[in-house]
Amino acid sequence: MDFLEPIPQSEPVLLLLPPPVPAPVDDGKNAVVGLLDVVLVACVTLAAYAVCGAFAVVIFLSRHSSFRIDSPSLTKALEHNVFFLLPLQLAVYAIVVGFMAFLVWARYRSGLGRAVRWNVPKPNRALMALLGGVALAFFADVAELLLQRWTPKSLPITELFKDRSSAFALAAFGIMVAPLVEELFFRGFLYPALSRWTGIVPAVAITGAAFALLHESQLAHAWAPLLVLFVIGAALTAVRAASKSVATCVLIHMAYNFTLFTQLYIGSDGFRHLD
Repeated sequence: MDFLEPIPQSEPVLLLLPPPVPAPVDDGKNAVVGLLDVVLVACVTLAAYAVCGAFAVVIFLSRHSSFRIDSPSLTKALEHNVFFLLPLQLAVYAIVVGFMAFLVWARYRSGLGRAVRWNVPKPNRALMALLGGVALAFFADVAELLLQRWTPKSLPITELFKDRSSAFALAAFGIMVAPLVEELFFRGFLYPALSRWTGIVPAVAITGAAFALLHESQLAHAWAPLLVLFVIGAALTAVRAASKSVATCVLIHMAYNFTLFTQLYIGSDGFRHLD
């Protein structure tokens, strides 16, 4: 009698799946944005200043018939008028940020936060960022004191603080608005686009220099305060390179500006003695 051999049970089949692909290291070489995007944002910024500036001047002239568009007194009246400059700046910033969001979506189908590596820090890191901004402000105080002999006694930026209301408006803008937009461009667009081609260290230096040059006219083109701003800009960019987080840079920048404005507020008796 033939015995049937037992049919061996089939061993479980293991599905050979490819190993997970590690997340790319964000050293700039894997950045979403490129140098072309930086150039486009810069061009739109200049165009926005030209168009919005023209509209703002027309509105101003319609309300102040005593001025003529070719009058030197018009330039003098507007260049230190906070309530003319800040709405203009807000309009330009809104256009620029809107264009940034449109650009990364049109070219990369990406949200702005992902494209610039927004990456909200954890609470402990956020606190460290805020403390770092305070420390940077005190560093700037010491550096400006050491470089005082090479710093002009009167700077264009100080001439904007004409009265208490202007000071409060500048403080609000400088703490809540300027850090966000500046970090989106410099640490969100410019740094990663540069580091893809130059490497991290040159990109940090170039971004820091560009950040300082943005404020050149406010500082009377003086090398001493510009050097301090270069160090601040390079420090912010180094944080961006290490943390892969533009949100962390925004927090540092906000805390830095908040500390400086708080010092001015205390030193001027609540913005009452600005002279």
